[in-house]
Amino acid sequence: MVARRRFLVYAGIFIMMALCYVDRINLSVAAKSIATSYGLSPVQLGFIFSAFLWTYLICLVPLGMAVDRWGARSVTAGSLLIWSVAGVLTGMATTYTGLFASRLALGVGEAASYPAGGRVIREWAPQSERGIAAAILNSGAYAGLAIGAPVVGWLVAHFGWRESFYVTGALGVVLSVLWYAIYRRPEQAGWLSVGERTHILAGRGETAKRDAAGPDASGSGAGGPAIGALLRSPSMWGLALTQGCAGYTLYLFMTWLPTYLADTRGLDVMRSGAFSAVPYAAAVPLGLLLGVVSDRFLRRTGTAGGGRRRLVAVALLVSSVILLTPYVTNIWLILALFSISLTCVSTAMGMNIALTNDLLVNGAQAGAATSLLILGGNSFGIVAPIATGYIVASPLGYSGAFVVAGVLLLTGVATSLLLTRRPIGGEPVERRRLVARPVI
Repeated sequence: MVARRRFLVYAGIFIMMALCYVDRINLSVAAKSIATSYGLSPVQLGFIFSAFLWTYLICLVPLGMAVDRWGARSVTAGSLLIWSVAGVLTGMATTYTGLFASRLALGVGEAASYPAGGRVIREWAPQSERGIAAAILNSGAYAGLAIGAPVVGWLVAHFGWRESFYVTGALGVVLSVLWYAIYRRPEQAGWLSVGERTHILAGRGETAKRDAAGPDASGSGAGGPAIGALLRSPSMWGLALTQGCAGYTLYLFMTWLPTYLADTRGLDVMRSGAFSAVPYAAAVPLGLLLGVVSDRFLRRTGTAGGGRRRLVAVALLVSSVILLTPYVTNIWLILALFSISLTCVSTAMGMNIALTNDLLVNGAQAGAATSLLILGGNSFGIVAPIATGYIVASPLGYSGAFVVAGVLLLTGVATSLLLTRRPIGGEPVERRRLVARPVI
């Protein structure tokens, strides 16, 4: 039996994403205290919530290209350092402008997180294991939200909102140093057995030999021509749109859930943080379980035909239970609906990352392709906090906000099924099926 030390690498990207999302939700949990300090309206809060996404979107593709050129080790360590320092600066802000600027800096640092994670998956995960690897990556984000909400709530209640940013920022600086010191590609990891290294390299797909030569071995992994080729792919656009439809709901919850619970249930900061953690905590084990199930299912049916898209569509369909929120008043039933919805959103977004690698012909473009995928998700995400602020301030209230999210989830079902049917950078799926072998 082949050893599974590569799962230590999967654990590494899990921790990276967890801290990334702790730093994102920090502001959401502290929002009531910050709004009181600055006298902010819901619309002003919405702009602060979305500020980091402005620079995040601008930097996504350049940093995805940087990951392909210089590798996940150095780019990830550098981005961790930047976003952690930005978190500390949020705590130090004394004006609305300073607060806004620190969130812009956070977006610059965090833009490399998912492209780097996608690159790590391409380097370390055999094709038959990409579903669980992507689920681990994406579940890290939800673990960060689940842990971050109550922990930050406790820090805010006992020490103050500024101190909560100091603590989470310091953790990121430590992780940055550890990542740079420890992470290596499988070709360079001396702690791997020969058998496991061979298994990884053989299972990476048709471009494994080219990938093995280095981050930019192809000569086109990070250049403009590579981005142009990706943008000409209908499937790349379909993947990005699907990710956007799911991402809207994620950002709705991530930015407004604590405030929603405080406004509609009268909860204080500690209780709203604790209740907000419930759906995220449920999404972590359930998302990992669904990742394992998807890999087992696809071992029988194969990935060459983009079969993972059907699982993405099913997950998005189930996540649309959020449409029932306006008709439920019991807080535990509401949390149950949110748990189901977020679990399926997490599963869909994780499998969409795996699907991107399934369809991508040239693995040297994994960072750039993942950055375009996440760009699609966050293009919708940047709208969610602001749109929700306006909807909440209107007669529609929170009910209208949840209906908009549910409609977008159903739209994602259609885009996944109809627009992700061809390989990215190769011949049509139907032709590949004639020569494709089942994944063993």
